[in-house]
Amino acid sequence: MVGSVNKVILLGNLGADPETREFPSGAQYCRLRIATSERWTDRNSGEKREKTQWHNVTIYADGLVKVVQQYLHKGEKVYIEGTLETRKWQDQNGEERYTTEVAVRGFGGTMVLLGGRRDMSSSELAAPRSSRESAQTAQGSTSDRGRDREGGFDSGFGERSYGTGNDSDDDDIPF
Repeated sequence: MVGSVNKVILLGNLGADPETREFPSGAQYCRLRIATSERWTDRNSGEKREKTQWHNVTIYADGLVKVVQQYLHKGEKVYIEGTLETRKWQDQNGEERYTTEVAVRGFGGTMVLLGGRRDMSSSELAAPRSSRESAQTAQGSTSDRGRDREGGFDSGFGERSYGTGNDSDDDDIPF
């Protein structure tokens, strides 16, 4: 039995365009602001209510950063799986600050684009599926489940899944 689990699942809308930054090593990472909303009807007044939570998400997986840069924009719906992490940093006054965010990195991180393919150029849309497959594979994205030949999962309903999971089968698991 596992002693602990650190897994976050978010399904929400981007509140701003993704922000891409670069580490001194040259590797890139992406920051997202995702809004999730809860809606209900107040029992006493009968009014419809809504509560929105904002989440900071940082994507460290190179393949996913490329997909985010190409396809995600403000207002798009996205599904994210990652881990909750807290970072310590110093502000301009030298005071220590803490930031808690959802980190998508390495094994187990997943991102599913829930928008349509409206960001593709008309030539990509008109191209046979095999041409789009090679273009997506060249981005280096992988999926840990539901994989198709493009390196991601395409449900046929405008959803596209990219993950950072292990490409091996689960045959070595003893249970």
